[in-house]
Amino acid sequence: MDEPFPEENKSQETSQSTFYPCVIGQSKVLLDVFTIIEKVCNTNTTVLIQGESGTGKELIAQALHYGSDRKNGPFVPVNCGAIPGELLESELFGHEKGAFTHAIRTRLGRFELADSGTVFLDEVAEMSPMLQVKLLRVLQEKQFERIGGTKTIISDFRVIAATNKNLEDEVSKGRFREDLYYRLTVVPIKAPPLRDRISDIPLLAEYFIEKFNRSKKRAISGISEEAMRHLLRYPWPGNVRELENVVERMVLLSHGERIGCDDLPERILRPEKRVEHTGEIPQQGFCLSDQVAEFEKGLIVQALDQTNWVKNRAAKLLNVNRTTLLEKMKRYGIEKEDE
Repeated sequence: MDEPFPEENKSQETSQSTFYPCVIGQSKVLLDVFTIIEKVCNTNTTVLIQGESGTGKELIAQALHYGSDRKNGPFVPVNCGAIPGELLESELFGHEKGAFTHAIRTRLGRFELADSGTVFLDEVAEMSPMLQVKLLRVLQEKQFERIGGTKTIISDFRVIAATNKNLEDEVSKGRFREDLYYRLTVVPIKAPPLRDRISDIPLLAEYFIEKFNRSKKRAISGISEEAMRHLLRYPWPGNVRELENVVERMVLLSHGERIGCDDLPERILRPEKRVEHTGEIPQQGFCLSDQVAEFEKGLIVQALDQTNWVKNRAAKLLNVNRTTLLEKMKRYGIEKEDE
């Protein structure tokens, strides 16, 4: 998912997939997204992309940018959730020399650097109330001042925002400004979860195999039919990012020229081992502590897959501290298989 324009995908038969090669798939829900992209990419309209983690929201933003007249300008991503709040303002607006301690030189902000291009605000719901006010002004006037400066900076950029949260709920709870919400959602796009586009899994798996064959110097020729049936049955809570991580490990650890069932992670090969909370208790019963442990282990592995095994981010996703996560990983014997 970190290669925005895979050359392999340019040979796909559908015009939409060819026109937006950064987004791989031919399912109906994805073609509906392509239709919206085609209608709005050549406008300056603000777009809000909503969807679960790992669904490819940044790739949709890239498709909007590179399919537009701004394609020769910069595409400037900003992860609002990964930058501490006290630093995010400087990242966005820049600062003048001496504006604060350690400001030893003037720095241009992302809005200024994105002149003639696109700013992609990922995890925009994590932005502080103060910055939400400043963002609203920037969207309305397309001008701002650097921190510590008095000169008004004018920049011609388009804003595309993304979030995995329900912004209507955030507005109702007072955590997100209503006026900013309406300014961002001029055109909403829903990034579909992988479970809603199962037919795209073979295409995605093929692309990831080719990608990791190159980067890992392997020569895996494909996936067996039986192994593919398991991939198609799995619900993929981590979406495309989880699929990418699974394929990477399978390419590295495969025992033959083709990926088979023996190469699949246990949670995908035998999902029936887990008793879903909505299911019925089997007649023969089960060990509650074992099921709770298996469920917890599965959630930890999924969180690690979704965050590319960055433990700080996985702990944040699970709402536990890093020490607790490390203790549970040790208890369950969870290790990255290619380490």
